[in-house]
Amino acid sequence: MPHPERVALWGLWLLLGAMVGPSMAAAAERVQVSGAHFPPYVGKFEEEKATGLLPELLTALNQIQGQYQFVLLPTAVARRFRDFQQGRIDIAIFENPEWGWQGIPHQLVDMGLEDAEVYVARNEPSRGQTYFDQLKGKRLALYNGYHYRFAGFNADPEFLRREFNATLTYSHDSNLLMVLRGRADVALVTRSYLDDFLVRHPQYEGQLLMANTVDQVYHHYALLRPESPIDAKEFATLLDHLRRDGRLTRIFEPYRIQVMPVEGDSSVATDGKD
Repeated sequence: MPHPERVALWGLWLLLGAMVGPSMAAAAERVQVSGAHFPPYVGKFEEEKATGLLPELLTALNQIQGQYQFVLLPTAVARRFRDFQQGRIDIAIFENPEWGWQGIPHQLVDMGLEDAEVYVARNEPSRGQTYFDQLKGKRLALYNGYHYRFAGFNADPEFLRREFNATLTYSHDSNLLMVLRGRADVALVTRSYLDDFLVRHPQYEGQLLMANTVDQVYHHYALLRPESPIDAKEFATLLDHLRRDGRLTRIFEPYRIQVMPVEGDSSVATDGKD
């Protein structure tokens, strides 16, 4: 006859197995998110880890559920389209369908986040807002690979150099410093990045003139592959959770990125033919 203590111990192990077994068996499904350099959203990668707002967002998404593990994968601005189509990345975040995604099938989720691309010049006594009325004839400092509204979202470097006398770099800091040092007349950066730049470089406070009009408002979307482990509706639900509990506000508002309400169904699928 089994010893009573052994029977009790065996029952305890069965109970623990019933409680723990299912959660261990159902490991979180990996969802790979593109990490293209886009400060302050995605900063530089160091030892496979990136700084910026996107890592904070993915941490929050991983904290509120256990079904999916959101992982940041480094890519390049120009390469992210190919990585998306080849399945290396499942979600491209802080995107806009007009930024070269035409013809690529995807699911779309409105993130309810707004930023803006702003014109910036060196602040001089003779300059006011009318300085930004005409870009032709001015030397522009632009980020290579970015799509700008004033250029019809044409990101071709030769087109931008030829039509807008543009210098193309891979550094927003370099572009702003070119303006400050008189090597360029106008730079375009996100409003959130300009704020971050002035926090990091307070010596330049008052030396930059920002246009009241913007090149474009960034209404951010997430683009999901049709075969992504998580679908658009599920991802929209997770973002709504973060919006309602205030985490989106805590992450983004310090950078003057507006957290907007999203009405109705924020997800939509497209075959990429529009």
